[in-house]
Amino acid sequence: MASRALTLIALSAVTLLAGCSAFRSYDSELQETNQQLRAGNLDAALTLLEKNNQGEDKDLLYYFEKGELLRAKGDLNGSQAAWGHADQVVGNWEDSVKFDSDKYLAQFGSFLVNDKVRRYEGYDYEKVMLTTQMAMNLLASNDFDGARMAIKKTHEREAVIAELRDKEYLKREDEAEKQGVKTQYKDLKGYPVEALDAPDVVNLKNSYQSAFSHYLAGFVYEALGEKDLAAPGYRKAAELRPNTPLLEQALLNLDEPAAPVAVEAPGKSSTKSKRKASAQAPIKALVPVLAADESDVLIVVQSGLAPARDSVRIPLPLPINDHLVITPLSFPVIKADTSTQAFAQIGIDGQQQNLTLLNSTTAMSRRALRDDMPGIILRTTVRAVSRGIAQKNLNEVNPLAGLAVGLASAITEGADTRTWRTLPDNTQVARLRLKQGEHSLSLPNALGGTQVQVKVDQRYQVIALRVVGNRVFSSGLAAQVIPNNAGQAMASNQRP
Repeated sequence: MASRALTLIALSAVTLLAGCSAFRSYDSELQETNQQLRAGNLDAALTLLEKNNQGEDKDLLYYFEKGELLRAKGDLNGSQAAWGHADQVVGNWEDSVKFDSDKYLAQFGSFLVNDKVRRYEGYDYEKVMLTTQMAMNLLASNDFDGARMAIKKTHEREAVIAELRDKEYLKREDEAEKQGVKTQYKDLKGYPVEALDAPDVVNLKNSYQSAFSHYLAGFVYEALGEKDLAAPGYRKAAELRPNTPLLEQALLNLDEPAAPVAVEAPGKSSTKSKRKASAQAPIKALVPVLAADESDVLIVVQSGLAPARDSVRIPLPLPINDHLVITPLSFPVIKADTSTQAFAQIGIDGQQQNLTLLNSTTAMSRRALRDDMPGIILRTTVRAVSRGIAQKNLNEVNPLAGLAVGLASAITEGADTRTWRTLPDNTQVARLRLKQGEHSLSLPNALGGTQVQVKVDQRYQVIALRVVGNRVFSSGLAAQVIPNNAGQAMASNQRP
């Protein structure tokens, strides 16, 4: 009777696990959502998001994705409200870490719980990019004071993460030695090790500090007249992405005021184009001293989508009851998004200006996985050995119950593939001095040659564009996407 009851319990567990929402295919859901985003169907993308998140207890990812979709739609207030919910969730996480980091690490490091059934807490770079994107929303409305508060929160969040990861590293080393697990990700035969060892990944200081976030901080502080705070922001950005002229120049300009210098359009131009250019407001290289009718403009172009996470199975020999048993285990891999063609220039009033890459979410995501892999391997290995021993012992008592547990293990086996998918991949910037008034921005022909009308009317101003596939989205008060005659894919957002 006890044996039959055990069997029924095990089979019931299989049934429950098979239907558990924790095992939904998040990547598949977001592929559909992002397909609508690429097509410019933002309402359809939001409808899909709501359809896939019908429970009352919405998780962090729901608010991440909703905020980004609403931002692309031009609904800055709705975007900020969604991200405000996400920020509360991350804030609760911060409080738990500050209050008792040892208890948090003990819970998170549990060997018994599969990573994909844990409540999603967000990767470190997502937590930091959250407040950075919130600052961008505020800057789109020229709210520099509000952006300053979001930036301050970003810096405080980085400090919490840094302290926690130091403790986690030491704890993980001790646990690996105690459990006798020596496997490293480079030992996983068939695993794409080269992606985690790529120069753009290894050269990152960590997975969560972004040169863009710190450069944006410097720009905001400078705009508010707080040069003593702007300098550390620019300095940290230069440290995170060395040998970048834009970052080095920002520091120099804080210390050495100079006169404006006109920037000539590259290459030869016809007489007609010269007359047209002379009728437009000239573009000048960034200098600290602004004339009364000039603005210091930071153009931010965020393109592509954050990479997906997939699960691959790698066979590993595990010691189970004094025997080495080849066991397939699942590990996460990063799949870069290819929806958007790379570009490095943007046209301003007919002149091409270089964009400077300050952030790659793909590189940060890979760095996060590279840093997390020792812990993932440790948890996965110990869990698999414990499960193997328990199943062998159960098979000796009741083979059917052992089979049920094996089926349950097969269902639960798999790497965690959840991640913030609508987050922009590349963030590039150009910083220019422009005459106040109307200006025309143009993106490359590969993006339909999209034209964006820009109104510059602030002494310091941020113009933000979002590019997905060949769609261009603008948000805020100053930029308006102009549909072209060829019917290229573009989005002109309505703003209140």
